[in-house]
Amino acid sequence: MKKWISVLLAAVMLGSTVLLSGCGAGAGERLVVYNWEDYIGEDVIAMFEEETGIKVVYDVFESNEGMYAKVKNSGGGYDVLFPSDYMIEKMIREDMLEKIDISNVPNIVHIDERFKNMDYDPTDEYAVSYMWGTLGITYNTTMVTEPVDSWDILWDPAYAGRIFMYNSQRDAFAAALKRLGYSLNTRDVAELTAAQEALSEQLPLVQAYLSDSVKDKMIGNEGALALTYSGDFLYSLPDNPDLAYSIPKEGSNIWCDGMVIPKGAKNKANAEKFINFMCRPDIAALNSEYIGFSTTNVDALAYMDPEFISHPAYWPDEETLDRCEVFYDLGDFIREYERAWNEIFLNR
Repeated sequence: MKKWISVLLAAVMLGSTVLLSGCGAGAGERLVVYNWEDYIGEDVIAMFEEETGIKVVYDVFESNEGMYAKVKNSGGGYDVLFPSDYMIEKMIREDMLEKIDISNVPNIVHIDERFKNMDYDPTDEYAVSYMWGTLGITYNTTMVTEPVDSWDILWDPAYAGRIFMYNSQRDAFAAALKRLGYSLNTRDVAELTAAQEALSEQLPLVQAYLSDSVKDKMIGNEGALALTYSGDFLYSLPDNPDLAYSIPKEGSNIWCDGMVIPKGAKNKANAEKFINFMCRPDIAALNSEYIGFSTTNVDALAYMDPEFISHPAYWPDEETLDRCEVFYDLGDFIREYERAWNEIFLNR
């Protein structure tokens, strides 16, 4: 259903903007975008190019840490990035981002106020919120009949070889830390070590540590349980209605991704045009319904399927959200996480 709606809306928008093709951009203008895989509506780039005449070069990354390393070490020549909250905080602290000229992003008025002046960018100078969601467990109801209300189930030997984990140190440690009753932002070495030991104990039960391919695995009934983001579950649900999603009682992560411009971007003006385009309610609706994640664009909801946006995974109740924490930049302590993460797999 979501893909059909996306195609229909895309056709309507393309039809209404074709006369604007090439307006506002000179010949040969370009934009280089670095985004998560499967994190934009399938027709949105073509629509932006058609409307503005700006050619988009599009590249994808699998983790915040991988994106950060590439931009930090080589620059990559990118104009727009899509980092998560804690990585935006880190990149601001390290002077890796340009300030956005908000006068060039008038569509920011459509962003829900709760996603403005975020802790990682309290003055709204460096980032424009894009999508938000939670970290939880996607499970196959034909394979798992017991309640999925605790992180403990990802350590249950009954599901050996049928568990998937994200290949992301912050997300994997989040599950282990919350299971143990600790903050997912802990800077306590003893707590981190306990989480490391828990993930090492779990490792023989895990079929694989994956990135975006976890969606296909769960759609194809190749696993019983997976650590996933809420949007990955919603993306998968239409193709496999046997799937369900749970945010464990011990609590989890609530996150928000943003659009930013890296320091020294060669096409900053085009980057601001692109960010403004992505903040248009009809475009935000296309993106959200196609990828499954919750939009920060409050006016986009009017364009979307009411059944889709009413699903508890799309917008959890306040009691559930109150149990969740936001990731923060851990500063130099992140080296302890990296050490612990590497040791889990070295000792396999």
